[in-house]
Amino acid sequence: MRRGANIGIGMAAALLTAPFAGAQSVAPWKQDPFPSRYQAPAPDDMLLRGATVLDGAGGRIDDGDVLIRGDKIVAVGKGLANPGVREVNAKGRWITPGVIDVHSHDGTYVLPLTAIDREASDVSEVATPDSADTWIETAVNPQDMAFDRALAAGVTTIQILPGSTPIFAGRSVVVKPVRAPTVWGMKAVGGVQGFKMACGENPKSWGADDKNDGPTSRQGVVAFMRQSFSDAQAYKRAVDRGAAIKRDLKLETLAGILSGDIRVNFHCYRANDIASVLAVAKEFGFTIGAIHHATEAYKIPGLLRAAGTCAAVWADWWGFKMEAQDAVRAEAPLLERAGVCVMMHSDSPADGQRLNIAAAKAAAAGRRIGIATPPEVMIKWTTSNPARLLGLDKRVGTLAPGYQADVVLWSGDPFSIYAKADLVLIDGAVAYDRSRPPAVPVSDFEAGRGGAKP
Repeated sequence: MRRGANIGIGMAAALLTAPFAGAQSVAPWKQDPFPSRYQAPAPDDMLLRGATVLDGAGGRIDDGDVLIRGDKIVAVGKGLANPGVREVNAKGRWITPGVIDVHSHDGTYVLPLTAIDREASDVSEVATPDSADTWIETAVNPQDMAFDRALAAGVTTIQILPGSTPIFAGRSVVVKPVRAPTVWGMKAVGGVQGFKMACGENPKSWGADDKNDGPTSRQGVVAFMRQSFSDAQAYKRAVDRGAAIKRDLKLETLAGILSGDIRVNFHCYRANDIASVLAVAKEFGFTIGAIHHATEAYKIPGLLRAAGTCAAVWADWWGFKMEAQDAVRAEAPLLERAGVCVMMHSDSPADGQRLNIAAAKAAAAGRRIGIATPPEVMIKWTTSNPARLLGLDKRVGTLAPGYQADVVLWSGDPFSIYAKADLVLIDGAVAYDRSRPPAVPVSDFEAGRGGAKP
């Protein structure tokens, strides 16, 4: 059944059964029913010496050093004194923060399973256009070999999002690509709870089936959003005043968006669609964290900049659907020049291993039209800007004292297709060492494949 328009009218009478005490020390939408069980491994103290350091915040140090003790970065600079830790000769190599992928379906669209049978996918709950009550982490299969492939490519943080068939697709989860029997052993802490919404072709096609009761057009999708947020406003007011109401997990999540406690990741392509959803967010008083895909965001950078909304983009995905027809390869540098927070994203287990190369392709396209983007700016697209979206920008994404030591030592320029991740540290511990790759398959799905190649 479609989210009803009468919930605001009959709130007191309709929701008094099975009372839910709204007045709590922690708002119900901020509570996590699936707490992290991630345990950081014992750290490997070290001094990385003599590399080209890109700090993720726009700085570059040639012949630079990075000192790591415990799970933290202690110092970044030149000629650092060694306090008695293992010293790694990084001459001729590059050091960056760990790569962050803000748009992944790893663990829910698992290859090769879904290549054989799409029923193996748990990427979207499509029983309704409003799946706001779902948490994608309850579907994640940690055996997905995409996690290990990403780690070997320098990725240290991944946001797993629901798919984009529903308008309200559900909550995201942020993980570290480490070995664990359950997703909660991988789950990162300290960020902002994420949520996935969708506009345009995907959600409007949901109601095209006669069996489904949902929007069949762009205007219908936007109307559905507005009514749902209006219902959520009434629900939130009831919770805020401590009214005894029946708990509604869908409205509870939307109330969390309205309060600013849950951050929206919005699947959207066309400029007019992006403008529409930014208008909805403004009407209901919340900020969209990022427009994902955003193939026409380059047409409306002022709207994104004014809204404080980032753009998560590809380098060269084009023409695979009608709303992706007007993409341009230089979108990231165009948005950067216009003052928009921009980042690369994957939406693909293959591209999730190559985000730096996506940044390099976008920057190359920018150079061809006269926009020069140096490496110290490009690296922000895969590190500090994604960290900002995830609410982790005081923890990861930057090489600076006090930050978690999610660090990658590259064999060369990380924006070269020839560069490899030599060392990948997560929380100061070596999570991947190219000179000592895992001797056995990490996942059953790697059997016979040889694992991630160094």
